Amino acid sequence: MTFTWRKSSYSADQGECVEVAKAPADVHVRDTKDRASGSLTFGPASWRTFLAGLSIPR
Repeated sequence: MTFTWRKSSYSADQGECVEVAKAPADVHVRDTKDRASGSLTFGPASWRTFLAGLSIPR
């Protein structure tokens, strides 16, 4: 399956970022510097819990 990967607009070009791809049943996360190593997969509920715990500057 081919994913459309997105990098946060907060990441700039520092090279220490993650990319996220949404699939119909889950969310995939990978290291921008090491894309060939694969990705972590999270279910929708786990991903929402993770996002709710982030402190994002406004």
